[in-house]
Amino acid sequence: MKIAMVSEHASPLAVMGGDDAGGQNVHVAALAAQLARAGHQVTVLTRRDDTALPQRVPFGGFAVEHVDAGPPHHVPKDELPRWMGDFAAKLERRWQIDPPDVIHSHFWMSGRAALRARPAGRPVVHTFHALGVVKKRHLGADDPSPPGRLEAETAIVRGADRIIATCRDEMRELRGIGGDPTTIDVVPCGVDLVRFTPDGPAEAAGHRPRIVAVGRLVARKGMDDAIRALASLPDAQLVIAGGPRAIDLAGDPEARRLLAVAREAGVADRVDLRGAVPRDDVPALLRSADVVVCTPWYEPFGIVPLEAMACAVPVVASAAGGLLDTVVHGDTGLHVPPRDPASLATALRRLLGDADLRRRMGTRGRLRATRIYGWDTVAAATADTYLAVAAHLAGTDPALDGAVPMGTP
Repeated sequence: MKIAMVSEHASPLAVMGGDDAGGQNVHVAALAAQLARAGHQVTVLTRRDDTALPQRVPFGGFAVEHVDAGPPHHVPKDELPRWMGDFAAKLERRWQIDPPDVIHSHFWMSGRAALRARPAGRPVVHTFHALGVVKKRHLGADDPSPPGRLEAETAIVRGADRIIATCRDEMRELRGIGGDPTTIDVVPCGVDLVRFTPDGPAEAAGHRPRIVAVGRLVARKGMDDAIRALASLPDAQLVIAGGPRAIDLAGDPEARRLLAVAREAGVADRVDLRGAVPRDDVPALLRSADVVVCTPWYEPFGIVPLEAMACAVPVVASAAGGLLDTVVHGDTGLHVPPRDPASLATALRRLLGDADLRRRMGTRGRLRATRIYGWDTVAAATADTYLAVAAHLAGTDPALDGAVPMGTP
């Protein structure tokens, strides 16, 4: 099968932890690679953000093609809509010459471009990765999303041939904006079970109990709640990895805010703000942790808890979004309410004080990751969606069976 993946701002080639580089980049790269290993021909189309990039780059068994739309440098994703018409036009011209069998768009702007550009009779499958209605609910007036996002997402829900939701909570949200549950499949994000394992090198942790958080430095990730919780855990240290390079942290507004929170809480000497950590170094960092904490205000899916579970490290996570599916409360980790440092401190104290409980939860987390979230399993379920939609449009399959939830407890 010839698969075109559209990911306008999240390139598989991007440096993780940087501006607008996070879980979507990992997801697109890993899914494309696994589908290629299964024998499919995969091309990822993304916006050119560097003049030095070749038009086509072989990568991980698939190809990344750079589409000229807007200035050839980094542009924050919320400023990209003005160039999405040009992006769609370039896709349309390319697909007129070489149409794919299926188009899989990622994020709302890609979905809008894919629906405009698709050749007649070729299906569009869409994954949102994040929904504007959820972002608006949590951020309110601080939501930087461009005008028209909510309307565009509703149009995509109605116009795409199939929606892939990454968790059950997203399925619920999609139904709330008019999604037909018979055209939505739940297929989670995955984790690299070869890279993220219990065995392998671990970073030296020192004598203190270690809590690790990994993610972009944006307020909604809740890193400040972990810092405030540390004030009730006098023996523990907190390592925060993500954001710009360490040498650039002083110029990052969120990094400065987090350091101010640490000073105010009296824990600045026990907070290690690392900045960006190379992807290859993340497993060793996670293995060094007694507990991994992931407490965003909201979370469409959340890959870091899966990576920790694959390394057999217990997780304390917000009871929100995809984290309700991946982390099983009392089994692979603990859930806490978002934006609640006191509850977070209680959960961390329980785990840090019970080595046997940490070992049991770590073992259960590894088992859950291997049983449900390996990329081979996720890619196979995604390919099943492609094949079903393509058959339906071709008239060889009179009806789709409806949503097939995957990866639920």
